[in-house]
Amino acid sequence: MAKSDKKPAAKTAAKATKAVASIDIGISGPDRAAIAKGLNGLLADTFTLYLTTHNFHWNVTGPMFNTLHVMFMDQYTELWNAVDPIAERIRALGVCASGSFGDFRKLSTLPDAPSEPPKAKEMIRTLVAGHEAVARTARSLFPLVDKASDEPTADLLTQRLDVHEKAAWMLRSLLEE
Repeated sequence: MAKSDKKPAAKTAAKATKAVASIDIGISGPDRAAIAKGLNGLLADTFTLYLTTHNFHWNVTGPMFNTLHVMFMDQYTELWNAVDPIAERIRALGVCASGSFGDFRKLSTLPDAPSEPPKAKEMIRTLVAGHEAVARTARSLFPLVDKASDEPTADLLTQRLDVHEKAAWMLRSLLEE
């Protein structure tokens, strides 16, 4: 068996901990690491919801086609634009941002988009559930962020909550008879 260039997991973890510990922004290394871990979950949820929304944009059919096609495009564009600020906040805390499908699969609380595109109303229900789940993920970070007095992350979370709660409300309104 050939030698691998990969570093053992313990060395990689120690290196990451050292990098987190060497930053002095007024938030302890363990708090920064815990906040970044939560933000990586938020990043995974956001990216997963982005993929699902884009998938539905491509595959929506039926009498609400034009309305949903445009709405889904607006929503996936907003989600795409959200991943960078989340990842950059993780980096500002001194931790690497997750960025692989494998990492996102492990970290996300959302299911993957269905292989067979559902009917339009089921797409809407799926996206409502997705936006609500991402809002719960963001909201769950507030106790840690508040404890650490991490105002930039609190601001980011507040902005994300506003977007996801409004998107869920707008989608739910399409389900009313």
